[in-house]
Amino acid sequence: MTSFLKIAVDGTSASGKGTLARRLAQQFHLSYLDTGALYRAVAKHILDQGGNPDNEDDALKSAIFVRDHFSWEMLEDPAIRTDIVADATSRSSQFPPLREALIEFQKNFASHPPHKPSQKPWSGTILDGRDIGTIICPRADVKFYCDASTETRAQRRTKELQEKGLNANLETVLQEMIERDTRDQNRTKNPLKPAEDAIILDTTSLSADEVFEKACDIIRSKIA
Repeated sequence: MTSFLKIAVDGTSASGKGTLARRLAQQFHLSYLDTGALYRAVAKHILDQGGNPDNEDDALKSAIFVRDHFSWEMLEDPAIRTDIVADATSRSSQFPPLREALIEFQKNFASHPPHKPSQKPWSGTILDGRDIGTIICPRADVKFYCDASTETRAQRRTKELQEKGLNANLETVLQEMIERDTRDQNRTKNPLKPAEDAIILDTTSLSADEVFEKACDIIRSKIA
């Protein structure tokens, strides 16, 4: 059994990758980083500063700020989960300098996760995002790639936003998701795609519990 487990979870938006990663982190005592939240924090900083997410200089300045002044509060801010920030995230994250500014931070976390003195050492790390298995942790012990039909993902995201008391229209969410998928999958630097050795999890017709159990079985078989 490996002494320090690294798990990469990539996938499209609203495919269930975040839910899966959080549950796996708890199950296997792994330090968890939602890398998408890093990019959202950058996008929020761009907007807060009156910048333009389509401007490379604005994007890079905010990426450097988030990297150099990182705090967990940035990732826990509910404001980074709004549709406005999500759209700005997809637009700003297309710039290679922004992504480069955050790559080293993520790689360092994967190998040296922070922990509290009173806490027992982590058994490993799990990161979820869009280029974990391909760029951040190319030698991860287990790589998952979550996906689902665009319609299913749009329905999930709409329900999620409505449950938070936010206005959300299915048609609008669907169109924004299609546009985001196109940007993410066609950007020149680190496009969204499964790693060659990733295990594909199609979550279209699976519940969160079913996806979790399937992933747990795969991990146990890999580390046995």
